[in-house]
Amino acid sequence: MNRFVDVAQGWLATCCWIGLTGLILPVPESSGVMAPKPSAAPPSNVLFIAIDDLNDWVGTLDTHPAARTPVLDRLAERGTTFLNAHCQAPLCNPSRSSVLLGLRPSTTGIYGLQPAMRAVKAWENHPTILQWFARHGYHTLAAGKVDHARFRGGSNPAGEVHETGPWGGPGEVFPATKHAGETPMGNNPWMDWGAHPHDETKKGDYQVAEWAAERLQTLPPGQPFFMALGFFLPHVPTYVTPEQLAAVPTEGVLPPVLADDRVDVPDFAWYLHWRLPEPRLRWMREHGQLQPYVRAYLASTTWIDGQIGRVLEALASAGFAENTLVVVWGDNGMHFGEKGVTGKNTLWERSTRVPLLVAGPGVARGGRVAVPVELLDLYPTLADLAGLQEDLPPLEGITLRPQLEDATTPRQRPALTTANPGNHAVRSERYRYIRYADGAEEFYDHLTDPHEWRNLAGDPAVAALMVDHRRWLPTRDAPHVADHGGRTLEYDPDTGIVKWEGEVVPAGSPVPE
Repeated sequence: MNRFVDVAQGWLATCCWIGLTGLILPVPESSGVMAPKPSAAPPSNVLFIAIDDLNDWVGTLDTHPAARTPVLDRLAERGTTFLNAHCQAPLCNPSRSSVLLGLRPSTTGIYGLQPAMRAVKAWENHPTILQWFARHGYHTLAAGKVDHARFRGGSNPAGEVHETGPWGGPGEVFPATKHAGETPMGNNPWMDWGAHPHDETKKGDYQVAEWAAERLQTLPPGQPFFMALGFFLPHVPTYVTPEQLAAVPTEGVLPPVLADDRVDVPDFAWYLHWRLPEPRLRWMREHGQLQPYVRAYLASTTWIDGQIGRVLEALASAGFAENTLVVVWGDNGMHFGEKGVTGKNTLWERSTRVPLLVAGPGVARGGRVAVPVELLDLYPTLADLAGLQEDLPPLEGITLRPQLEDATTPRQRPALTTANPGNHAVRSERYRYIRYADGAEEFYDHLTDPHEWRNLAGDPAVAALMVDHRRWLPTRDAPHVADHGGRTLEYDPDTGIVKWEGEVVPAGSPVPE
């Protein structure tokens, strides 16, 4: 029997890598927007753009034949693209908390959708990257989904930034009924995708871009700025207009899927995405929804690319293009049927690899960095490029300045992604090693198996390689913080008891569909 089905010609997943172990860190004393410190060097502005659930389907990464992102492609030409960038958690809140605090989930104990980072006493005073720049005289602004919850609705608790704009989100574009129909595991109203006529100015992301463009024209003169924008799409609900959907091909858009892709995957892997609103591959196929979902995702990615273009045009017209560092990143990857699932919450390549582009002063043009890097590296990198690296708070990333100056510069460590305590993926240049909380393992050779279809764990030929990769696992897994929730997994190695979102999963339970 041929195991390889639905394989799109010419698709090869690019290798990705992820970073290192955590530390027990002291907490700085102050919170909120800090008093300015003088900076010796002329400062560069920062435009910091996060895109929700954007995987590596970006034109410049050449990973999907129908990906159309001309704005990001032009940004890549005038800056540096990281080909093997990875998130520290395959989920919004822990990923964004890690970026903003500069710390790993295995250090912070933030693994789920709740709580917000400032609700955790240990981190209520740790300066975010925005606060660090504010301390050094920057005017800080945030709009859209920058972190997971703090700036929604224009709120600015504890003075996190100087100004906030609209939260964004889906906006007022919902159809009368869901395009996808009733979806499994709760029929979440946001679990939908498709095309219908609507006014794009009602979309939250349009309003975020509009606010940013207007503020760029009226920023305080003579003061550097750090503007953070969070775009919601292509997160579900993924709504586009019929014209936008028509621009996406109907054929050749589905990713490669292996018929029995989980036959050599440990059963424990299911617990990472046990009961979620994202449908399984089987449901998507039975209801004819996989192609509509993929096409809507691609169309909305192109639309978001256009919103970024509006912001970059405003940046240029305001005279800031030459002295602004522009950073674009996705908070986690996405599955579209690979390993039998859609959505995120896994430790495989599809869920961890993200786009990361940097352009501006001190950044080589047209650079393409093949070594593994982490979103965790952004905090120390931007501080370094802005000359603000002195007396930084404890951070766990490593500056990317050497790679931004010369894309061939090597790095000495792989990348690390964590999905709840005890579950980690280590990505070296050639291999991916996964270890689950119960001790089960996976090992993939990306040189010969770019889609991670053959788990080599247990093969004596790779035993020494697995030992080498294990040494990069965190030396300490912080337990879940108090009041955690939203896609959280707990495992007791002494009893073997598994809890999903606080509820015990009886041994032998069938996988929820």
